[in-house]
Amino acid sequence: MQNIIIDKPYRFVPPYQSAFWMRAFASYLPYNLKHNWGVHKVEYRGVEHLRDSLAAGHGILLASNHCRPFDPVTLGILGRHLKQPCFTMGSWHLFMQGRFQRWLYRRIGAFSIYREGVDREALRAATAILVDARRPLVIFPEGIVSRTNDRLNPLQEGVAFIARSAAKLRAKASPPGKVVVHPIFLRYFFEGDLAATLTPVLDEIEKRLSWRPPRDPALLPRIVRIGEGLLTLKEIEYLGEARIGPVAERQAALIEHLFQPLEKEWLGGRGDPSLIERCKRLRTAIVPEMAEGTLSAEERARRWKQLADIYLAQQLICYPPGYLDEPCPPEHLLETVERFEEDLTDVSRVHRPLRVVINVGPAIEVSPARDRGQSEDALIQKVRDSLQQMLESSKAR
Repeated sequence: MQNIIIDKPYRFVPPYQSAFWMRAFASYLPYNLKHNWGVHKVEYRGVEHLRDSLAAGHGILLASNHCRPFDPVTLGILGRHLKQPCFTMGSWHLFMQGRFQRWLYRRIGAFSIYREGVDREALRAATAILVDARRPLVIFPEGIVSRTNDRLNPLQEGVAFIARSAAKLRAKASPPGKVVVHPIFLRYFFEGDLAATLTPVLDEIEKRLSWRPPRDPALLPRIVRIGEGLLTLKEIEYLGEARIGPVAERQAALIEHLFQPLEKEWLGGRGDPSLIERCKRLRTAIVPEMAEGTLSAEERARRWKQLADIYLAQQLICYPPGYLDEPCPPEHLLETVERFEEDLTDVSRVHRPLRVVINVGPAIEVSPARDRGQSEDALIQKVRDSLQQMLESSKAR
């Protein structure tokens, strides 16, 4: 399990205001993206929309999909291209991996958000950035790294709250100003030899499972077979036996088996239509007392086991049904194998070369007031619709 939960009292990590280090590191970003992450080519589409908003002096929120762990670096490249550094909101656990990483993240514009509770300091800092309007603010409203470039997870409504809070303050300023949201869709294409890069990973996973080398070396049947094998192992571990039937149904049943007893204990049986939101609500209920340091060793161990179950549920959620249906783009195979390796070892090796297309959507002006007559926040709906439209239009290679 990756170290995404920190059982210590939360302390807000504020943004570093000087842009000196951002500009100093800007020249290093292309090397970082190529050497560390395998991205050899960057293309830009729709950047004129963002240039117009910068020229107008708007408070700018960049709401991006989050399909790969290095997406913040990719958006740093966008800032370098526009000669406009940005602030980025990032999960607190990223700042707790060491002093140098914490120092570096702050200098390149990142600040923390506590995902296991209400982080008023982060909300105030984000709002102030938009009100000040000197630099754009980057937020990833999906809340997780999906590794599925062709699927959008539900967007967190905190994005709309931040944008609307800033819009209210800017509207009262003299002279009044605006806050806009630019949806950004990052599309990654793999442009190498897929069989050559994935076969060693599949060989290692099959060896880990004590399987013989496959008779059919074709990638898709091997990947499907490994996925079913890994699901079967988890069914035996948690349900006592392997189930039969469509993989999607078995996957959904295992997720519910993990969620329901936890939601009964911590949330009074209350679930949520969004599976990712269910993970978040459970962590918000379980973690705070662990950070206080008042629990017995037995209780802490019990809660860590529960958090491991939530982590497994989130892993399962990140394998969307039908993602390997034919015709299957090469990126779907690559992303699935990356997810296999990451779920088994907590890390995934770099596969190169990748080409990224950064799609910038038109500005969405933020109204200071929310329409309470709608069940869904209108701003979130507009952002999601724009991202989905860019997702579909960016599929062509």
